[in-house]
Amino acid sequence: MSEIVKRQYDSTRRQEQARETRQRIIQAAHALFVNQGFGRTTIADVARAAGVAVETVYAAFRNKHTLLRQVWYVSFRGDEDDIPLWDRPEIRAVIAEPDLARRFEAQAVVLTTVFRRITPLLLMLQGAATSQPAAAAMLAEFDERRLDAAAKYARAAAATGQLAVTEDECRDVLWATLDGAQWHRLVAERGWSDERFAAWLGKLWISAFLRV
Repeated sequence: MSEIVKRQYDSTRRQEQARETRQRIIQAAHALFVNQGFGRTTIADVARAAGVAVETVYAAFRNKHTLLRQVWYVSFRGDEDDIPLWDRPEIRAVIAEPDLARRFEAQAVVLTTVFRRITPLLLMLQGAATSQPAAAAMLAEFDERRLDAAAKYARAAAATGQLAVTEDECRDVLWATLDGAQWHRLVAERGWSDERFAAWLGKLWISAFLRV
């Protein structure tokens, strides 16, 4: 019996160590990609910064392109759980709000935290896209998924019967404001707080989509 318990403990501990190692690699890669660029960062750089062997990075992520995708999605979602943002509790709580004005206010608060996580990496991708196919592919995937998310938000908004514009217009305006660019300009460059930005974004959406 004690041997079974010990084996279970050893297995659990190994899984925890593997998760911790992956987190260190992802954090190290994120910092390097942002600070010195995707093209200039090597797997050896990531391994050294994470305190692991190069082979460990390859075993966990196979190549730099795959590592970039994982770094991006951890930044976007906040963790390694394979759950799209749309299906996460914080977004489901937003969509459950029946009053559309309050929904847009809550949506702005949640997505402001996403903008803070992704914008440094997004700026790096934009700079690298002209010379790095992996960065260009990641940007294209982000644009595609952003349009899909905007369509879902717009469809849910239209279902309330409270939109003052067409569902297509709601989708397109949301798409244009979900890339983090406004957050970067107003928070990173002009010194706004996240709270001020979220309040502004919520009001922007309300004025664009509702009769007020």
